[in-house]
Amino acid sequence: MSAPLVSLQDLSVQFCGHRKASALNAVNIELGAGEVLGLLGESGSGKSVTLRTLLRLHPERTTKIQGKMQVDGQDVLALKGRALDLYRGGTVSMVFQEPGLAFDPVYTIGQQITEAIRAHEAVGEAAARAQALHMLERVQIPQARRRFDAYPHELSGGMRQRAMIALALACKPKLLLADEPTTALDATVQIQVLLLLRELQRETGMSVIFVTHDIGAAVEVADRIAVMYAGRIVEQAAVGDIVRAPRHPYTVGLLAATVGAEHRGQPLQAVPGAPPDLAALPPGCSFAPRCTHASERCRREVPPLTSLGNRAVACWHPVQPVAEAA
Repeated sequence: MSAPLVSLQDLSVQFCGHRKASALNAVNIELGAGEVLGLLGESGSGKSVTLRTLLRLHPERTTKIQGKMQVDGQDVLALKGRALDLYRGGTVSMVFQEPGLAFDPVYTIGQQITEAIRAHEAVGEAAARAQALHMLERVQIPQARRRFDAYPHELSGGMRQRAMIALALACKPKLLLADEPTTALDATVQIQVLLLLRELQRETGMSVIFVTHDIGAAVEVADRIAVMYAGRIVEQAAVGDIVRAPRHPYTVGLLAATVGAEHRGQPLQAVPGAPPDLAALPPGCSFAPRCTHASERCRREVPPLTSLGNRAVACWHPVQPVAEAA
């Protein structure tokens, strides 16, 4: 069996500014080559922090990282200087949530993609420009030659997101990190971008970690889903297993809060309460204060992520499937 492309072992991230916040707590993730993992959870659950940690984007002075992080056989936490520069963009690349902030406003789209290619590959200006233009055409930007010389503010939100994907894929990374890439787009454009990402993933064979709080988007692109809460993975399984028979009470709550046409006129089934303060996490299970299944043990002991058949669940009282409960 080949080694996983991505391996996170007991990864913990603590931000140490005016106060200490535990953003990630003993996260374990493995991702194979060509696999798409969806990270699902509320805002503040640690999804974006996981991606930014993989790219080493957090300021070293105020960030404490523990555990192991390996990507494509490299110890990411040991990378420095030129090796780290080549890793960013060459091995791992990222599509940010707001492309308007990711692009430099004073350079054209074409200039920025060309510069990224030349930073990672020994090619001339003309060859890099041709490659950049090809990438814009590949992400289905209409009139790509005109958009090549456009500035970021001259493109619509959907066009900027496609250009961001072109920039991220320009150096043929093995792992793409997508941080809620469709949040700021309208519904029609969201679907187009999701389908484009899935098509490019299948075409290139790269692995993808896709962050979202939208279960519909996760189902559209992911092979497997990891549900995060308060900086921990609380459930991990294949997409179909998560949707059909969630086992963690938090996952059940997230799925119940999904709105569809069939729910018209019915009250929204929201998860009660709010996520905990990461600077003052409760003892035991972080979800216990919001959970109807919580016992005294839940409030006292942190449940480990344990295997339950074809999935992993961190819960002392996992929800029983309907067939088993009957």
